[in-house]
Amino acid sequence: MKLVRYGRMGKEKPGLIDQELKLRDLSGIIDDIGPEQLSAKSLSRLSKIKADSLPLVRGKPRFGVPVAQVGKFIGIGLNYSDHAAEAGMPVPSEPIVFMKATSSLSGPDDPVVLPRDSKKSDWEVELGVVIGTKAQYVSQKDALQYVAGYCIVNDVSEREFQLERGSQWDKGKGCDTFGPVGPWLVTADEIIQPQRLDLWLDLNGERVQTGNTRTMIFSVAKLVSYVSRFMTLMPGDIITTGTPPGVGMGMKPQRFLRAGDEMTLGIDGLGMQRQKVIT
Repeated sequence: MKLVRYGRMGKEKPGLIDQELKLRDLSGIIDDIGPEQLSAKSLSRLSKIKADSLPLVRGKPRFGVPVAQVGKFIGIGLNYSDHAAEAGMPVPSEPIVFMKATSSLSGPDDPVVLPRDSKKSDWEVELGVVIGTKAQYVSQKDALQYVAGYCIVNDVSEREFQLERGSQWDKGKGCDTFGPVGPWLVTADEIIQPQRLDLWLDLNGERVQTGNTRTMIFSVAKLVSYVSRFMTLMPGDIITTGTPPGVGMGMKPQRFLRAGDEMTLGIDGLGMQRQKVIT
C-alpha cells in the first residue's frame, strides 16, 4: 500500500494511493496514519480494503509527512563509501548516528527555508525507514520485521553549522523544513528488497545525485538492529539511511543552495519530491 496524509498543514487527512496513482480518502476508516496504524495487524486490516470503494479525492491537494506523531527522526551519516570519499572523511567502521529535530519535518513538496546566516545548505536524497513495531536489541536477522514501510527523505543539511561550529552534527541537520518526507509511506510488503533501489536528485533540472541502496555500507537491517541497541525504536520513528555521492559539499568548486533553486528527487517505487528553496 501507498499511504499518505493530505491537506493543509496541521489539518492533514489519511489517504491511500490506488493502483492508478489516484488519491483515495481513508478518513472514514481511520483517523490518521500514526503509530497506532503502523502495526502489522493494523496494516493488514487496511490492506484488505478495496481502494475503489474509497472516495476519490479531486484536485491536487498538498501532501504532508505521511506519518503523524513521529517520535524520533534519526539520521545515519556517511553510509555510502563514495559519499564519504567526496566528503574527505574515512569510511566509518560503525554507523554514524545523529538526530534530526522533529520540528524539521515537512511535506515532500513544501518549500525549504534557508535558515538565518546560512552559507552552505546542501541536499541529500535518502531512503527513509519507518518503524512499525517497538524494537529493542533486535537481531539483524529479524530487523526488517519491525519495519512498517519506506519513504523518501531529503536530509537537507547546513554544512557550516554541521561541521565548522563544533563536533555535533545535529545543529546543521535539524533546521526548520530540513526534513521533507514522503510523498508516500510504502508498506514493507511492496519493497521486498530495500537494498536494490535506485535513488536520484536533480538541482534546477540538472542531475547531481545518482545511486543505488545496494552500495550502502550498512544495510537497512543492520541499521535497525544497530540503532535499537542504543535507543528503543517506537512505531512512527523514522531512520534516514544516508546519501549517495553528488552533494554540493563534494563538488569542485562546492555548490550550495540559494533562494530560487528547485530540488527534485525520487526513489524507485517511493514516488518523487519537489521543493523550492526560499529565505
